[in-house]
Amino acid sequence: MAKANIPAKGAIVQRDLETFSISPHIPGGFADPALLRKIADVAEKYGAKYLKLTGAQRIAIIGVREEDLDAAWAEFTDSSKAIGLTIRSIQMCPGTRACKRAKQDSPGLGFALDAEFYGKPAPAKFKMGVSGCPNCCSDAWLKDLGFFGTDDGFKAVVGGKGGGTAKVGRELADGLTADQAVALARKVIAFYRENGQAPERLGATIERVGFDKFKEAVL
Repeated sequence: MAKANIPAKGAIVQRDLETFSISPHIPGGFADPALLRKIADVAEKYGAKYLKLTGAQRIAIIGVREEDLDAAWAEFTDSSKAIGLTIRSIQMCPGTRACKRAKQDSPGLGFALDAEFYGKPAPAKFKMGVSGCPNCCSDAWLKDLGFFGTDDGFKAVVGGKGGGTAKVGRELADGLTADQAVALARKVIAFYRENGQAPERLGATIERVGFDKFKEAVL
């Protein structure tokens, strides 16, 4: 009987303690029809119990047996995985590519962050969100590092956290271009890797070290 997650296989044990869920990488939740068909085919082939749209803008295949995990993952061209102490999926809204309220191209920034950071190690799980406007449909204020669009560029906020002990982030920088936002993310993540102490999230690291010292290091 399986009793724990298997991070190396991107697998999360389910309530029955016998089967697992896997979530193929779907950057920002933008999926083409071929990927959707593939996910459905894999779910049927390996006898999954059901599929679930997740808050991280992925589709979880739930109820895969442990002996089938490697074969199921091998069905996907992109088999990158991010559970455990890693940088998780970057949540993003449609931005100026579709939304009438958007101020900035949130998918453009989100895809750049995803390409550079998704699945990379961190002291604890690290979440990012990118929204095209201050409505923050991607919950930038509740992410370890979030960005949202304004008339002047992207605003960066840090130290947010969802879950049972939710915390709103703090404003860090404003008027950023997409390139500047990615450069800032590099510095923030480097600071966290150097100073973070598992299992604390970035917000707790900033509180322990001091916000002024953090700002001096990343700006």
